Parts: sequence; C-alpha cells; structure tokens
Amino acid sequence: MTYDPTGRLLLTPVDREAPARVLRLRQLGFGERPDAAFDDFARRLAEMTGAPYSMVNFIDENRQFFAGLHTPSGPRRGGEPGPAAGGTEVSRFMARDHGYCPHVVVRRKALVLEDVCDYPRFAGNPVVDEAGIRSYLGAPLIDRTGIALGTICVVDTEPRAWGRAGLETIKSLAADLVEQIHRREDGRI
Repeated sequence: MTYDPTGRLLLTPVDREAPARVLRLRQLGFGERPDAAFDDFARRLAEMTGAPYSMVNFIDENRQFFAGLHTPSGPRRGGEPGPAAGGTEVSRFMARDHGYCPHVVVRRKALVLEDVCDYPRFAGNPVVDEAGIRSYLGAPLIDRTGIALGTICVVDTEPRAWGRAGLETIKSLAADLVEQIHRREDGRI
C-alpha cells in the first residue's frame, strides 16, 4: 500500500499480480468490451441483493473495466449506462485508484463495507464524493489458474447492512461466475 503525503489518504494497494492478470484477461478475451452475459449477471446480482448498482469488474494495471454493469436507469443508447445518483454519468471504465474492487483483488478476499464512512482507510476514496457511494460488497473472481481476474460487486448510495447473508451471497455468486467463465473458456457455453 502506498501513502499520498499531499492528501494524507491511503491509496490502492500495490498489485504485483497485475501483469499476469492482463495476460490472462487477454487470453479469455475480457476487459475491453461490454458483455451481454455479464450485464445479465450484474442485473441478477442487483436483484438478489437489492442493490441499485452492480458490476462484473476486470482490473488491469491502470484501470477497471465493468464488462457487466447494472444501474438503476439501465443502459443508454450505445450500451452505455445512464446517470448515477447526483446526475453523474456512470461509465464502464474507472481509474484503478477509485473504488474498492482493487483492494478485493489484492486481498483475494471478499470485502463488506456497510458504511464506507466508518472506515477512515476507505472513506476518503474518490467514489464517496464523486459518485456518492456509501456502501460496498464485493468478492474476487479467482479462476482455475489462481489469478484474481477481477470482482463482482454491488454498491449503494446509502449505508446497507449486508450482514452474513450478503457476504455468503456475494461469495457464492462469484464462484458461480468463475464456473461460467470456465465453461465459456472450455467451449461448453
């Protein structure tokens, strides 16, 4: 993890696995364009958790890409999502130092933040002020090679009590999506 002396914020942890992840994502053909199956998965994830936003997120050295994305307003013309809370546009791309998914990938463990403002380490993240994010629940997508490809996650603009049930749900759904990725790679889908 690095420290920014100008802003006194803890930044995204160092990701030593990123080069291997990028190669694996290229091999799988992920991380560059939206995927209808991942959009459907994100929609189901939002429905199951009751969250307004959900993502299937692949992460490289510099950015995050939401190959699957669900927002309350749904997609707009050209497949891009509509505005988020506060009227800001939701994009399929986000800087690597924004949000909490990079932490999940490096930790290789699910992360539950019922109110991000309760955690000084996470409260100063740009998504709090820029997108109004107050709650996060995410789990890593670790494939058969042992590489954490990215995450699935849900976020809300209000604090949420995800609880043990939310944690078990996100972990189970991450395992389901990894199996779907393996079936796709093996040509079984």
